[in-house]
Amino acid sequence: MNPRLQNTLPTLAIMLGASVWGLVWYPMRMLAALGLSGTAASATTSAAACLFVLVLRRHAIRSISWHWLLVALALAAGVTNIGFVWGAIHGQVMRVLLLFYLTPAWTALFAHFILHERLTKPGVALAALSLAGAMTMLWSPELGVPLPANLAEWAGLMGGMGFAMSNVLIVKISRVLPGMKAEMRTATIFGGAALVATFATLFESMPTPPAASQMGMVVFIVIGLGVVLASNNILVQVGLAKVPANRASIIMLFELVVTALSAWLFAGEVPGPREWAGGACIVVACVLSSWVHRLKEPREEPRDEPAEPLKAPAGKKKSTRAMV
Repeated sequence: MNPRLQNTLPTLAIMLGASVWGLVWYPMRMLAALGLSGTAASATTSAAACLFVLVLRRHAIRSISWHWLLVALALAAGVTNIGFVWGAIHGQVMRVLLLFYLTPAWTALFAHFILHERLTKPGVALAALSLAGAMTMLWSPELGVPLPANLAEWAGLMGGMGFAMSNVLIVKISRVLPGMKAEMRTATIFGGAALVATFATLFESMPTPPAASQMGMVVFIVIGLGVVLASNNILVQVGLAKVPANRASIIMLFELVVTALSAWLFAGEVPGPREWAGGACIVVACVLSSWVHRLKEPREEPRDEPAEPLKAPAGKKKSTRAMV
C-alpha cells in the first residue's frame, strides 16, 4: 500500500467515527418523535450494538476475565450513553455536547484517584480552563449562576463525567486485564449502556407508544443505528491503533464541527457569542491536554547495565468511546 495512503486511512477512520457521533442525535430525535422515549431509544440501540459485536466477534468472548472493573466500566458507559442521548433529545445539541466535552477536568480528577497519577500544574490549569469555558457558556444575566439551565444540560454534564470515567477505567483495565480483546471492551460498554438505560426507563414517563404502522420504521432505525454504532466503534479502534493518542484526541474534536453544522441544518440551532467563547475554551483545553500528555510520555533513560537487544514497547490500549 502507498505509505501516504497508509498514514491517511487511520486518520480518515477517526474522522468518520467523529462524524457519526456528531450526527447520531438526529436519528435519536426521530425515534423520540415516533414515540420511543430517550431512555428506551438508548436501551434498544445499545442492545442492538452489543448483540452485533458479540455475533460478529464471537471468538473473542474467550478473552473475557471477569473483574469488578468491568462492572464499573459498564456503569460508567451507561451514564455516558444516557446522559448524551437524553440531553441531545431534550436540549440544545451544541450546548449539551460542549458540556459533555469537559473531559480534561474530570479526567485529571479521576486519574488521580484511580490511576494514582499526580495532579500536575498544567493538568490543573487545563481543568480550570475547561471549567472557565463552561461557566462562560452557562452564565445567565437573569440567574447570575453559571450552572446548567435545565435537565438536558445536567444530563450532558453527567454524560461527560461518565465519559471521562470510562476512559480512565479502560486504561486501568488494560493494565489489570491485558489479555482482554478490544471487541470485548466494546461489548461491555454497549451492554452496560443497554442495562443502565433499561433501568432508567422505569423513572421516565413514557410517551404515546409508536403506532402499529410505525413499528417497522422504529425497528429499522433501532437495528440500523445499533449496527452503524458498533461498526463505527470497531473502525475507530483500528484508527486509534495506528494514530498517536495526542493526535487522535485532536482529530476527534471534528465531532464538534459536525454537530454544529447538523444542529444548524436539521434543528435550526445557532450557537450565540457566549456558546462560541465558552466552546473555544473547552476545545483549547482538550487540544492542550493532548499536547501536555505527549510531553509527559516517559522516555528511556540510559543505564549503566550490559547492553541488551532493544525491544519494541508494548502498544498502549486506546480508549474507546461508546456513544449511544
